[in-house]
Amino acid sequence: MGYIEPAPITDKENPFESMMERFNIAAEKLGLDLETYEVLKSPAKQVIVSLPIVMDDGHKKVFEGYRVIHSNTLGPSKGGVRYDLDVNLDEVKALAAWMTWKCAVVDIPYGGAKGGIKCDPSVMSKGELERLTRAYTVKMYEVFGPDTDIPAPDMGTGPQEMAWIMDEYSKAQGKTVQAVVTGKPLVLGGSLGRVEATGRGVMVSTMEALRKMKIDPTAATVAVQGFGNVGSNAAKLLAQKGLKIIAISDHTGAFYNLDGIDLREASEYRATYKTLEGYTGGSKITNDELLELDVDVLVPAAKEDVINNKNADKIKAKLIVEGANGPTGAKADGILHKKGIVVVPDILANAGGVTVSYFEWVQNRLGYKWTRDRVNRRSDRIMKEAFERVFSVADKHNVSLRIASYMVAITKVADTYKLRGSF
Repeated sequence: MGYIEPAPITDKENPFESMMERFNIAAEKLGLDLETYEVLKSPAKQVIVSLPIVMDDGHKKVFEGYRVIHSNTLGPSKGGVRYDLDVNLDEVKALAAWMTWKCAVVDIPYGGAKGGIKCDPSVMSKGELERLTRAYTVKMYEVFGPDTDIPAPDMGTGPQEMAWIMDEYSKAQGKTVQAVVTGKPLVLGGSLGRVEATGRGVMVSTMEALRKMKIDPTAATVAVQGFGNVGSNAAKLLAQKGLKIIAISDHTGAFYNLDGIDLREASEYRATYKTLEGYTGGSKITNDELLELDVDVLVPAAKEDVINNKNADKIKAKLIVEGANGPTGAKADGILHKKGIVVVPDILANAGGVTVSYFEWVQNRLGYKWTRDRVNRRSDRIMKEAFERVFSVADKHNVSLRIASYMVAITKVADTYKLRGSF
């Protein structure tokens, strides 16, 4: 059929190539024509900008910023802005494509985008971060817009950065434009339920998968890698459903307690000390050991590529629910599938965040606020419907939930592209 083979993947997988490997399999299964394949795999727009910023000591430092619009076929593009030293164009391209598939799989009228600035926010002052964020927004005036491209928080950014983006963009428009960005503080038009939305989607996906697998949630054990916003909220919400969280971790290490981690105590400890280092509510193990624990459910909610061809055969969990973006490398998929491990992929499992971002945008457009109950009820319904769609495609075509997710997403975007037509 003439699909382009991705370049050979090394032990540390390139995220764009990893994404393309799954995309190619799904495209083959669907019998996607070459023209549509070429359109869907290619980013619509890639923007690279230089950002000269005056630092607190008076000297100027130049940062590199990115914004990749992968697709705007379904609607305005949507995606986070991350501040991290590892930010590079390949990573941003992969994350933008993932956003396209993520929005499509949960049937939200958005395309996919991603942005980033190569920097270390942990060593920058609030003033430096504000100047950097505002400079980035100025360079993106012609990209951002409530009808064109809507940024959101990601790794290294949060409600404060979104407030600065909204303010800088609004200045240029001569009016307040809340809908240009999501993940804002509540007082600036943020949505109730947004903070815990991604973790909540992970919980809903886990419960749906356990129901299909006929595993009793009240007898199930869970290990959660990553205790940031997604991991901590997923852990708390799963515990409320009766699952026992026996391991948690952050970048300083992991903690294991067969009797169950006291999540309130762990959250308070992290809030006080900023990390879990020194936490005494469980025995210290490594992050690698956490991944290989004998648990029913494993939630990787930290970074990309933590489950790979080197450790996939040691994974003992019956179910993996991906809270992070791209935590499983493409080479690991086949190994996990052979072992009979069910994987709820990132583009489905963590789509609760973009779902509630969409709700925030809708509320901003309406000039009206929903209750937390309404937000949760509607996001739960969307997540359950998406899971059911993906599960039925996996069942029909005898493929993994990951390939089924891509098939659902690609079909939605491809059908829309064909109906809209091109020149």
